[in-house]
Amino acid sequence: MTEELVFYTNPMSRGRIARWMLEEIGQPYRTELLTYGGTMKAPEYLRVNPMGKVPAIRHGDTVVTECAAICAYLADTFPEKDLAPRPEERASYYRWMFFAAGPLESAVTMKALGFEVPPERLRMAGCGSFGDVMNALEMAVSDSTYVAGERFTAADVYVGSHIGWGLDFGSIEKRQAFIDYFGRISEREAHKRAKALDDEAGKAMQAA
Repeated sequence: MTEELVFYTNPMSRGRIARWMLEEIGQPYRTELLTYGGTMKAPEYLRVNPMGKVPAIRHGDTVVTECAAICAYLADTFPEKDLAPRPEERASYYRWMFFAAGPLESAVTMKALGFEVPPERLRMAGCGSFGDVMNALEMAVSDSTYVAGERFTAADVYVGSHIGWGLDFGSIEKRQAFIDYFGRISEREAHKRAKALDDEAGKAMQAA
């Protein structure tokens, strides 16, 4: 019997990244919608993720949190979808996935909070300056068609989600390389399905 796959999320969260990845792998899954400050902090969910944050997945007895980890786990667990890296793709795949989870996430968050690292302390910040992060991100999506090469992988789900969100909300620079790259990957049917599901869930939660 196939182990049950459960997806814990809120439609206005980073859970949209995991939703896209779940739609890419095409496996049946059950969605548990959680509320900020409510069911997200309830004892039942804190046993899944002690941080009280979404997204998370439970696959049988296995729990995975953190969007990058969820994307990588699902790609590895369902290899028939060919979203995990091939040997020649691993360096770029891991490089840019972890770049997005580390420097990109940190730089965008600090900018959104109005915090700027003093120039004399940039060496202490793992992300460096916001401009350096944008330049590196542009290189990630300009050297090849996709992040890991000429083939779409789970790294594109993760990196691409950050870019799409940043373009929509103005948290990253609207460079042509970002616009072109996200235009390529956002036309995938899995992305369209995921967006529609989350948009519908968001409306239902607001109406409740």
